Amino acid sequence: MIFGCGYVGTALAAHCIAAGVRVGALTRNPEKAERLRGMGVAEVVVADLHSSAWHEQLSGDYEAVVNCVSSAGGGLEGYRQSYLEGQASILKWAEGRSISCYVYTSSTSVYPQDGGVSIDELADTSGAPETGKVILESEQLIADAAADLGRWYVLRLAGIYGPKRHYLLDQLRDGGTTIAGSGDYTLNLAHLEDIVSALCAALSTESAPSGIYNIADDAPSSKAALVEWLAGELQMSVPVFDPDNVSSRVARRGGRMPDRKILNTKAKALLGWAPKYSDFREGYRAILSSHEKAGTRDANSG
Repeated sequence: MIFGCGYVGTALAAHCIAAGVRVGALTRNPEKAERLRGMGVAEVVVADLHSSAWHEQLSGDYEAVVNCVSSAGGGLEGYRQSYLEGQASILKWAEGRSISCYVYTSSTSVYPQDGGVSIDELADTSGAPETGKVILESEQLIADAAADLGRWYVLRLAGIYGPKRHYLLDQLRDGGTTIAGSGDYTLNLAHLEDIVSALCAALSTESAPSGIYNIADDAPSSKAALVEWLAGELQMSVPVFDPDNVSSRVARRGGRMPDRKILNTKAKALLGWAPKYSDFREGYRAILSSHEKAGTRDANSG
């Protein structure tokens, strides 16, 4: 059962259905629900995760649960509804059920560290930003309910990119010559395919201990390096960064993003997982290649 079945959840659902797994899904988006039904999702519920109204709507029995909800917007209160109250609602529904594995997609944004340091799962999170503190609370709910969940895994995801989710590439393709913010901090990324494979590794493992795992590629790199490489691939001039132009999210972090390197060593060692796209170059080459193939198909059809 996939809760919060959006970008990541839909990709996971497609993978599982192709493997012959019965999948249920919850989404708050009616249009998304129709697409999920069309994919072959056996049971789709349209509801707000933080409510309890959906509890009686689910009729199927599920051995495993994946909560990959994202924020519904609305600032800090939206975070509390999606991550904390949503988690509590799932755990309430799960009481008395035979759930053998519970997986939650958290975020590496819970780490407050800066200064280029390397971060593993033991890093201190006491200085997390306010949104990160909410996510940490939602993680703790799982640990508190561990006795009723069988195996449980919190996957702290780095920045997600993949097909139809590549904001910087879109900016450059649109002719952007200026990039908001600074390019001097480290980007920690995880390709959609690698996130799905990490989820599957957690769902299928029989040996990895329950707990927290970082999911990121093998080679964190600066945002400036990514922009320069993309510009080269697109054969265009390298855009300049505008440190004075920052998003509200970055403004809440003091005007800049933290500079740290997220380590994936634990997931590779214990989950038996390894990223297919070990760095941004491999991931974006696949995206650019798919764009070129789509362009060729469009030209042929025209």
